[in-house]
Amino acid sequence: MKVFCGRANPTTGSVEWLEEDEHYDYHQEIARSSYADMLHDKDRVFKPMADAAVKIVEKNGFSDKIKIINKHSTEVTMGPDGDMPCRANILITELFDTELIGEGALPSYEHAHRHLVQENCEAVPHRATVYAQLVESRRMWSWNKLFPIPVHTSCGEQVIVPHLELERCPGAPSVYDIQLNQVSSADFTVLSDVLPMFSVDFSKQVSSSAACHSRQFEPLASGRAQVVLSWWDIEMDPEGKIKCSMAPFWAHSDPEELQWRDHWMQCVYFLPQEEPVVQGSSIYLVAHHDDYCVWYSLQRTSPEKDRRVYPARPVCDCQAHLLWNRPRFGEINDQDRTDQYIQALRTVLKPDSVCLCVSDGSLLSLLAHHLGAEQVFTVESSAASHRLMKKIFKANHLEDKINIIEKRPELLTSADLEGKKISLLLGEPFFTTSLLPWHNLYFWYVRTAVDQHLGPGAVVMPQTASLHTVVVEFRDLWRIRSPCGDCEGFDVHIMDDMIKRALDFRESKEAEPHPLWEYPCRCLSEPQQILTFDFRQPVPPHLIHAEGSIELRRPGRSHGAVLWMEYHLTPDSTVSTGLLKSAEDKVVLCTGTVAGTPTASRQCISSPRRTPERRWAALRLSVTPWISTPTLETSPWISHSQTPWTMGSDPHLLRNKVA
Repeated sequence: MKVFCGRANPTTGSVEWLEEDEHYDYHQEIARSSYADMLHDKDRVFKPMADAAVKIVEKNGFSDKIKIINKHSTEVTMGPDGDMPCRANILITELFDTELIGEGALPSYEHAHRHLVQENCEAVPHRATVYAQLVESRRMWSWNKLFPIPVHTSCGEQVIVPHLELERCPGAPSVYDIQLNQVSSADFTVLSDVLPMFSVDFSKQVSSSAACHSRQFEPLASGRAQVVLSWWDIEMDPEGKIKCSMAPFWAHSDPEELQWRDHWMQCVYFLPQEEPVVQGSSIYLVAHHDDYCVWYSLQRTSPEKDRRVYPARPVCDCQAHLLWNRPRFGEINDQDRTDQYIQALRTVLKPDSVCLCVSDGSLLSLLAHHLGAEQVFTVESSAASHRLMKKIFKANHLEDKINIIEKRPELLTSADLEGKKISLLLGEPFFTTSLLPWHNLYFWYVRTAVDQHLGPGAVVMPQTASLHTVVVEFRDLWRIRSPCGDCEGFDVHIMDDMIKRALDFRESKEAEPHPLWEYPCRCLSEPQQILTFDFRQPVPPHLIHAEGSIELRRPGRSHGAVLWMEYHLTPDSTVSTGLLKSAEDKVVLCTGTVAGTPTASRQCISSPRRTPERRWAALRLSVTPWISTPTLETSPWISHSQTPWTMGSDPHLLRNKVA
């Protein structure tokens, strides 16, 4: 049986209906599930539990004594004719996410205690504790707020400021989970000790009702409280002898034995507003939670005395956090990146320039105005981005200086542009529908669609883009695709085979976007440019194709290839979302000229797998973006799919087909 599935085309932004196999969604979910990473987690699947499980299975007669109930726990029935004959006296679960309760652990436990288990039952895990640490971090705060942006012009310095609603907005309500161990210690200042905020005893009745827990503390240093770093640990047994901790290295009891995980990381919470704190002056950190979410606030007095407790989790009311994700905030706040655009704009702008900006929620239109463009138009396809940009323009007294057009670029008419021809087509490019690096080639489609509105000698910026790749050996990320084989004495080859079959499904072959800074790796080849896209010309009617090989210049385990885009604003100016290599050949993300913790750049990583070490190898790579001339009837599209690594002929070629 075939089914029709709607899929957003990242190139055109339109929804396309494709005929798929009835198991389409399952293939992708299995392929991207990271089950292998969980089974590689030695703390999480530990030998004592495995040994105990083997003994219980043997004692109860193996499969004829183990009953699998294919239901959600809240649908399990009890009684002689039910799924379970009687209530259980041991509750074994794994319902946790990085935030602990985000997958519905509290209501599930609450229901289990009321309907499925006996009173005073034992639970494995037995107890969980959530910890928090208050920090000041301009880097992380830049992922939540829009900073003032200085623009040096011939008339002096202008400053782009956020609108008042954005400054007051508490931000996005969801947690930001990251690999906190990869954040440089220079990027934050610790303001508090590690504080145990609250615990949940899973062997007793659990409540999913909203609650708050406060901890009084004296700041370790004076500063601006902005961010709460949070994690949890679990005690498997009542005595707390067997623990599993998510703590980052500086708060871990045994940093040398730190277990890498991608299924459980650490949490970054942003306070509703930054607040000054003074060393030695007591203050309260308050953890609030409902049945699924956690958030934090600071209070000067005890919550029992001060009723200024947030009854509900903060919700964005400024539109910016709905349009821009956390990395996008960081990208916009990257002053070095902004300066590159300013320098490039200075070389192409003229007093009579008419500019058209076609990126989503971009500040380039403000830069163009401040740098002297005669008239600036900006296209905002969505109502949300239109409202946001209108507020930002008003806050900067530019509501009458920059024209906002709320429609799709290919639908632009001469009347929308007041009968004028565009002399500068401008893009970052950035589009909210873009997930993989080449999805921003939508800019090329837009450039082609508005070709009729470009005047003679019109400048397109960026002028070109290039796609690059490098073969890498990941320190840890390979675990999410590495076959498990046997896990603590259990044969899990069936799961390995299931994932392998799912990875052969077309959609699952597509490369995945990862923030590379969170996943350290070592380069095994020189970076290589694969394709160049010339935005100065419309999209060609023929396919763009490149194929070649990369020789590995050092022995290592080839776990995958990293691909990224670079945008060439002018012949002398490039904005890179690519890589830099340190002295140790560690691959480091570079945004513009800034190396280190990233702001917003995305890389594409082919399915990482652990392969044998080889002294000589090469990567066979074929990349084909399918781009056709845009028309109203047929939309152009770009696809990028990958097959798993397979061995080729001598000298040990690793083949990776991208079509």
